[in-house]
Amino acid sequence: MKLYIAPGSCSLSPHIALREAGLAFTLVPVDTKTHTYDGGKDYYQINPLGYVPALELANGEVFREGVTLIQYIADLAPASGLAPANGTIERYRLLEWLNFLTSEIHKGFVPIFHGANAGGYFSIAQQKLFNHFKWLDGQLAQREFLATDRFSIADGYLFALTNWAKADWMVSVYGLEVDLSSLGHLAAWHSRIMCRPTVQAAIKAEGLTL
Repeated sequence: MKLYIAPGSCSLSPHIALREAGLAFTLVPVDTKTHTYDGGKDYYQINPLGYVPALELANGEVFREGVTLIQYIADLAPASGLAPANGTIERYRLLEWLNFLTSEIHKGFVPIFHGANAGGYFSIAQQKLFNHFKWLDGQLAQREFLATDRFSIADGYLFALTNWAKADWMVSVYGLEVDLSSLGHLAAWHSRIMCRPTVQAAIKAEGLTL
């Protein structure tokens, strides 16, 4: 399998999942400004929408939506515990978390990324995003992991998104840092996830500093 990534993006989520699952894969960095990879190849031929991540299978099939491809990865390695079995109530609870993360947290950053053009909505979007993180902080008060009693693909996804709140590029490019310092449970959870060997390996492979 080939995982198309952009270091520091949400593609860190499936990258971590692949390492947790113990699956063989190749990382393919994508220049998201030129939409090229591997010395100038057209990334639009891989994903016509142009964004990462994308997961290319050996047979040429491509998954281009992160929430779909991390479930595919989890189901390839059920013993990893990255996702409960299909059809169980636990799986639907995981899906509930994944949908919250993609619609409320992930997309919640979009107005911030385009703050110069967001007008008065910028401050509203910033507060709304913080409120969602604050709610997550409460959910993590009495649990070690987000969706199940062990590390799951929801934790990997949230980890990638939480890193955006204080990333250097957020400050340098957008002049913004979403201050999560008051959210102690979220901070403790983030530290636990950061200590996982697979997460450390993914960070190192992408050349990130977190």
